[in-house]
Amino acid sequence: MEIKTVDLLKNEIPIEEESVVITEDVKAGLVLVDIINGFCTVGAGNLAPREPNRQISEMIDESSRLARVFCDKKLPVLAFLDSHHPDKLEYPYPSHCITGTDESNLVPALRWVEEEPNVTIRRKDCYDGYIGSFQEDGSNVFVDWVKNNQVQLLLVVGVCTDICVLDFVCSTLSAKNRGFLKPLEDVVVYSQGCATFDFPVSMARNTKDISPHPQVINK
Repeated sequence: MEIKTVDLLKNEIPIEEESVVITEDVKAGLVLVDIINGFCTVGAGNLAPREPNRQISEMIDESSRLARVFCDKKLPVLAFLDSHHPDKLEYPYPSHCITGTDESNLVPALRWVEEEPNVTIRRKDCYDGYIGSFQEDGSNVFVDWVKNNQVQLLLVVGVCTDICVLDFVCSTLSAKNRGFLKPLEDVVVYSQGCATFDFPVSMARNTKDISPHPQVINK
């Protein structure tokens, strides 16, 4: 039996999958988490897929489709791009998505969003986009984006489901509950628009300083 990432998350945190209808009277915002070459394009880097991957391909297709809908309706979109300084890596992961390399750029299917006036691009140097949005003056790009656009419902897609997506959503929910993100009311993770990387145990055995991270677990 195969256990997917979302099933593992259900064992750790109280989540349920259900259908959500976003109505026209709710101001919605879309967040794209790390849909970049270094995590999604075959052979693009140490954490990129080694071969074509159906889960990642479906995530890119769904994310691109949603981004097109939001852009057509002139609704706010925020894209996080993992971008690391060579001297500030993330243990236990190998060097990845170094600033200035193509690894840290959006996948080809989403590069068009960079030209859209309703899209904000935020390069971050940590797992959590909320934390990665803080600037030197103490302001927060994500918080300002929510408030300036009066976002009431946040739709989140991207990679990896159980790392960067999860960390960002948990921080966002905590900030919302503390009253830091008004008028935000709901945070929705669209499971079909999410994916995680595949680094099975068999590969990890032959790789230094990285833990196994299978996309599915056989049980």
